[in-house]
Amino acid sequence: PIACTSIPFKKVKPNENVQDETKEDPTISSVRGAASKLTTLNDPNTDTQPSLPTLIESFFQTPSEISTFTETLHIHSNTAEMKTFLQTTRRALHRKPELMYELPTTSNTIQSILNELDIKYTTGWAKNTHPDVYPGTGGYGIVAHIGTMSPTQPCLILRADMDALPILESTPHIETFKSTQDGKMHACGHDGHVTMLLGAAALLKKMEGEIEGTVRLVFQPAEEGGAGMKRMVEEGVVTLSPEAKLGFGMHVWPGLPTGTIAAKPGTQMAAAEMFEITIIGKGGHAAMPHLTIDPIVTASSLILNLQSIISRTISPLDSGVISVTAMNAGDAFNVIPAHAVIKGTIRALTEEMLLSLRQKVDDMAHNTATVHQCNVTISYSPDYYLPSINDPTLFPWSKSVGELVSHEGIVRDVEATMGGEDFAFLANEIPSTFFLLGQGSGGEHNMEKYAVPRTDYGLHHPSFALDEEVLPIGVELHVNLALRGLKKLLMGEDGDDESIAEEL
Repeated sequence: PIACTSIPFKKVKPNENVQDETKEDPTISSVRGAASKLTTLNDPNTDTQPSLPTLIESFFQTPSEISTFTETLHIHSNTAEMKTFLQTTRRALHRKPELMYELPTTSNTIQSILNELDIKYTTGWAKNTHPDVYPGTGGYGIVAHIGTMSPTQPCLILRADMDALPILESTPHIETFKSTQDGKMHACGHDGHVTMLLGAAALLKKMEGEIEGTVRLVFQPAEEGGAGMKRMVEEGVVTLSPEAKLGFGMHVWPGLPTGTIAAKPGTQMAAAEMFEITIIGKGGHAAMPHLTIDPIVTASSLILNLQSIISRTISPLDSGVISVTAMNAGDAFNVIPAHAVIKGTIRALTEEMLLSLRQKVDDMAHNTATVHQCNVTISYSPDYYLPSINDPTLFPWSKSVGELVSHEGIVRDVEATMGGEDFAFLANEIPSTFFLLGQGSGGEHNMEKYAVPRTDYGLHHPSFALDEEVLPIGVELHVNLALRGLKKLLMGEDGDDESIAEEL
């Protein structure tokens, strides 16, 4: 999520290390090999259970729940071949992290797997509309479809984000798949998100002939501050025929134990804005401050003044955050610089509060600068993030599905977080649910079990490590949401308690 995203506010140089997208990365062959084994895999436990296509056909034709359905999806999500594919794919993606809108290798890897699985898709999604702020032209997003593609049958969206972070990886004990790109790292688990959706795609493809409706798989760039989902919504990812009626997403969550699933109805993640304030004074010799207008003193005063906005101008019962995260001015011990730059973030649980806080920051900056006889300019991110809202009507049904997959048999309640997520732009268009998948069991035992170190470091931490045990859980949740969601739409259900009980 955008919880600690750094957004550039001036034109940046294109990434010179972006690979030629016409050249296939050597690791793709191993990933395609693992994917090919999924396409030829026979049904496990065929002596005791019906084949997967037969079961899916019965599932869509029977109004009530089929007793073996949940168990069968669990088995298929956890086969040895599936786990090998998930690990191989995730580690291939982890070795080659890419940022924002510049994702040629990531996109090519996804496309190669979709080709191997014989899944139809289109490319060119999420074009960068702010090249003055973010490098690259974009267009590396992918939209794939499994199912009938009939405009008379329902369609829903499963989404995964693709981009990494500008962080130097320091995770120990992962030499065989550590990031090969200096200063870039999958420190937010997006390599895992892509992998889980590809695993679900492989499983859904095996039953495509029996699926009544369409599952739209969305692989989205630029979640880490670039509002890639907003670009894809603007480009028609929802309204594309057949028009999507529901949306689902998920994020690994180190603060919860592996095997758990959590979510809450209503606002789950915050609206987010970034700011950069440039204070312009008058530079000069540090020994003669009376001949200067010191922007550092002004910046220091402004940083303190900004803290009073939350504590003194909004109700204690409302939530908001204004954090100054960077301050830069000068580079010599005997020179008062001519300008100073402050960067930070604003968070709120409603769009209205976010915009109100942004205006207060603007007013405070101008007023403080005036008092100190400075000038000031303020820049904001091109697209502030909306709050991520789990549709309250849909949520009870979604929670019931999550309970079928959670190792605890429940979906944990969580408090709203001030982290941001551009899944919000999808949830703003169609009823949606966003899940948090526990992956933070941690402990040195992970080194022996999964060949990775402790997995309870927070998102965006340079030692963040994904617990690969979470990957089949994500596959299973995606597939359950897809199939049960289509059936729900076919039955004309709107998410009320009675319809949930009837289906589940």
